Amino acid sequence: MASTKVKAVIISSKDYKEKDKLLTLFTLEQGKMTAFMRGVRGEKAKLKAAKEVFSFGEFIIENTKGFNIVTQVEVIDSFFGLTKDLDKFYEGCAILDIVNKVSSQESDPALFIELLKCLKALCYSQVNKYYCIDKFLIKVFENIGYSFITNKCSSCKITLSGKKYFNIDIGEFVCAGCKTDTCLPVSDVCYSALKLLSGVDYDKLPTLKIGGNGEKECFHLLEKNFEWRMGQRFCSIPSV
Repeated sequence: MASTKVKAVIISSKDYKEKDKLLTLFTLEQGKMTAFMRGVRGEKAKLKAAKEVFSFGEFIIENTKGFNIVTQVEVIDSFFGLTKDLDKFYEGCAILDIVNKVSSQESDPALFIELLKCLKALCYSQVNKYYCIDKFLIKVFENIGYSFITNKCSSCKITLSGKKYFNIDIGEFVCAGCKTDTCLPVSDVCYSALKLLSGVDYDKLPTLKIGGNGEKECFHLLEKNFEWRMGQRFCSIPSV
């Protein structure tokens, strides 16, 4: 019976059988993996406090007959505060779903660290809605090779000024002269917000001031870009 210790965040947790849980873990060492927690939904279960989404800790996992079984957990942070604020909870769930959809069974330390920084900012800071997920999506795109926030048109290379467009087909900004049928208009407020969010650290997000619903426009643009690039949608955030 092989035993493995991993640092992991629970990104999905589903009831299984009478008292078990089926977890999707995003681990530092091995990327995404599925594991069971046996009897964890019972009143006196030892691992009861470590069975929910957002929980971050050190997991001991044993492989028994081809199944991963969580036998021990040392919780480092449950990010419990996210369950007390509906807006933060939905935003956090969307962030976990993004990780679930972009991660694989290979280690991705950059994404793992980015996830922890994002959850910490979302949970413990007085940060405006959309700021954390916008920042996280920008970093996710950078991590997979789509660093698209620049001052120049991706086609003709002139400095962007006046009307700006996002070419959803190539995932980059273009000027009015290079606009095609696959381009989406981008307001100055949205473009400025993307640049601000791209250049600031998570711990500075609470001090950031984005006007004109720029952060919401950013979210919808990034959401469309994710769907186009990945071929699938992540769970969205209620607008009210």
